[in-house]
Amino acid sequence: MSGDTDAALTSRTRQASIVIVVAVTGWLAGSWAGGLLGLPVGVAFMMDLACLGALVLAMVVLSRVWRTRQEMKD
Repeated sequence: MSGDTDAALTSRTRQASIVIVVAVTGWLAGSWAGGLLGLPVGVAFMMDLACLGALVLAMVVLSRVWRTRQEMKD
């Protein structure tokens, strides 16, 4: 594996992990604040969809990184 490719894959992995942490933290904080402030169910649903979208995006990025690393092994 070349150094540039490895650094790029490491950077993508780090970005995906940050997205996961921020999405879950934002979802938990939003759910807590929504319950505290009595926000409508539609707002909670939109927060759930935003979190799921971020998690799907992170999983796609991580699967691409994994596939690239597997191809570079061979």
